[in-house]
Amino acid sequence: TNTLDEDPVHCRLCHRVHPHYLTVKMVSKKAKKAQESIGARLQLVVKSGKYSLGYRQTLRNMREGAAKLVIIASNCPTLRKSELEYYAMLSRKSANTKVHLFNGSNNELGTACGKLFAVSSLCITDEGDSDIIRALPVA
Repeated sequence: TNTLDEDPVHCRLCHRVHPHYLTVKMVSKKAKKAQESIGARLQLVVKSGKYSLGYRQTLRNMREGAAKLVIIASNCPTLRKSELEYYAMLSRKSANTKVHLFNGSNNELGTACGKLFAVSSLCITDEGDSDIIRALPVA
């Protein structure tokens, strides 16, 4: 059920594979399928819904109470991540804001949105034709 993402690295001196040179990333098929599903739903939101990209715009929408879902990249700095989660917790009282931690990096999140740049966080204010808010597991 697991796949290998990278090939083992060979030693420069003896050209053999040593255990400490192995860089293997285990990814389950279920996690890979969920990632593709999130990407497809994000593309549908980009086409038919309303969203904003970036840390500052996400904070602004959460302060206004317009945010319905906040997606944070896995390599977002911890201080920013905790601040976004704190604002989401405060805005849950007035508006039902959910937070989802994206399994990929900020480059992968930008690619999933159809952009050619990195996106550390994004905020969905109107999901359009997508069912992303009901379908995503909440962190």
